[in-house]
Amino acid sequence: MSEIVRLYSYKDLFAGRRAVGKAEIMAKLEISEATFKRDIAKLRDQLHMPIAFNRDLGGYTMAPGHDDTELPGLWFNQEELLSLVTIQQLLEQLEPGLLGAKLKPLHTRLVQLMEKHGLASQDVARRIRMLNVGKRTVTAHSFEVVAAATMARKRLRISHFSRQNGKTTEREVSPQRLVHYRDNWYLDAWCHLRDDVRSFSIDAITQIKVLDTPVREVPDADINAAVDAGYGIFGGAPKGWATLKFTPERARWVAGENWHPHQRGSTQADGSYVLEIPYSDERELMGDLLRFGADVEVMAPPDLRSRIKRALHEAVGRYV
Repeated sequence: MSEIVRLYSYKDLFAGRRAVGKAEIMAKLEISEATFKRDIAKLRDQLHMPIAFNRDLGGYTMAPGHDDTELPGLWFNQEELLSLVTIQQLLEQLEPGLLGAKLKPLHTRLVQLMEKHGLASQDVARRIRMLNVGKRTVTAHSFEVVAAATMARKRLRISHFSRQNGKTTEREVSPQRLVHYRDNWYLDAWCHLRDDVRSFSIDAITQIKVLDTPVREVPDADINAAVDAGYGIFGGAPKGWATLKFTPERARWVAGENWHPHQRGSTQADGSYVLEIPYSDERELMGDLLRFGADVEVMAPPDLRSRIKRALHEAVGRYV
């Protein structure tokens, strides 16, 4: 157990207790008497935690009225720290406008909370670097209108540019939820043109208008089945499973990665790693696989293997 974790364990031991004996503390924390003495001295003298020995009760207690004492400085695990900094940066990136004004108090409160625990917001921003690779620009107006309609449960009339075919289509949609995926914003909505659930990249919405018509409500289970079943941002029921074999060198990274909630993975005798994931649209999956080059081989299905093979041949042809 690290010293930081151990010192915080003392506060948990004293919470809601009248007194805790030295022997009990040493046993629970698995420490020696010398370490116990050093810990008590540090908690009292350096971290100003009001610990007192009560002779009548035969143990150590927190001074009356200080049960909620916080240790100066707050250590987070990786998920908590990432969440904290992500929220802070998202709030800072909002331009002045409808949501920016409404969320300003939240940002102020977050800064106060961080400073209370010894994490000056400016210092955290300087010490933790978050890289946004491939982030596309969303105008404040488009994001605010989409978000407002989603919360107000109003339909939208949008003109959406499809990067796949280069065409812009006008359609009426019932917004269901906003999605932040790979540093970009998407709208999951019921498309009244296609009569199905679709995901729209908000930065690709060229025109937008809020309608007075109430949305068509779609159960969460139906939305999840439509957009979360396959790999990546593209929705639809899975049309197959991709079997991917990564080289032993690349397996050192991939074996620890989460590509899909229902993925299956296994390490082979030669150190390679076989990953199986469901997909409904191969576009994003192909883009991710092509980044690995010779470090991955598509074993199945044959159609996906042929597509990757053709894409690699075309790529090589550009360098002839």
